[in-house]
Amino acid sequence: AAGGKLLVVPVDGSHWLSTREVLDALSEKGHEIVIVAPKINQYIKPAENFILKTYPIPFRKEAVFGHF
Repeated sequence: AAGGKLLVVPVDGSHWLSTREVLDALSEKGHEIVIVAPKINQYIKPAENFILKTYPIPFRKEAVFGHF
């Protein structure tokens, strides 16, 4: 199959971990992948297989995820 463009808007958490495996496989097949995620997140980090675009949210990390 020919590679295409894919836009992904994931939810931070356990689903991202399994989604990441699928995106890695699609990237290997030539798909261009752009991930759109909030600037404050726990699991979604930049990688070679996709472009990460972040956007600001009006909350501090502690308010979103609790105290560390």
